[in-house]
Amino acid sequence: MEQEFEKILDKLVASTRSPRGRFSKESSWNILERRLPNPRRRILSLQFFMKGAAAVAVLCVLGWWTYYMFAPIPMQTVSTLAETRSVTLPDQTTIVLNRYSSLSYPKRFRGKERKVQLEGEAYFEVSKDTAHPFKVETGKIEVQVLGTHFNVDAYPEDTEIKATLLEGSVAVSLIGRAETKLVLSPNESAIYNKEQESLTLHTEKDAAEEVSWQEGILLFKNVPLQEIARKLSNTFRTDIRIEGTELQNYRMTATFADSEPLEEILSLLCRNQKFEYTKTNDHITITQKLN
Repeated sequence: MEQEFEKILDKLVASTRSPRGRFSKESSWNILERRLPNPRRRILSLQFFMKGAAAVAVLCVLGWWTYYMFAPIPMQTVSTLAETRSVTLPDQTTIVLNRYSSLSYPKRFRGKERKVQLEGEAYFEVSKDTAHPFKVETGKIEVQVLGTHFNVDAYPEDTEIKATLLEGSVAVSLIGRAETKLVLSPNESAIYNKEQESLTLHTEKDAAEEVSWQEGILLFKNVPLQEIARKLSNTFRTDIRIEGTELQNYRMTATFADSEPLEEILSLLCRNQKFEYTKTNDHITITQKLN
């Protein structure tokens, strides 16, 4: 090896016409060694780079997680007009909104509970998650469930808010007043009276009748005329008033399709009855017949 190196060096000296004494194996090797990359230094540099890259990756993950956990979650609102609409929430809960209703919910659920806000009427089929209770806030009441089917009727103009259970179990309470909680079983309703600020329990003959509106059916079974007028008012977004307490409490049974015009429904209700209706602009008044 040394002999070969000397031969190469002699050729280099001859080709450059340099004095032989300025070059030697030892001095040339030192120069060459300094210019060659140090393997150990290269390994240390690579290790330093990998550690730095790992640290940056960890910081990126922590930064993303912090943003994900603490950044405000955008709210979404779905509203209906003269139609019903189905909504699927991020947790796969399905909701059917009745006419002229509004539902607000987060783009994704975070934390210990799943909370939505309702104005109007909606039927809920809640995806079961025992670790994250589902809550519906509407007006001054809150409905809390783990997984169940129920209906909430809470139009702003009504004097009452009604939560009816079809399947499972729910707890209904006044917001901020846990002592008022009512736990419902199927075919039971919790009714909140806005004027009296009271929450009472009622038993339904058939809770399924409460959600017949999903099928486009307006079903009334032996209910006061005042309740019929309330349902029609919410369905057609029209002010309907009944004059006289006796007429308000007059009970009727009837079934209509919500695709029928309001005036046609009112005409059918008044047929062969002791009352009639008049329309002034967008207001309808039901009064007792004079003869």
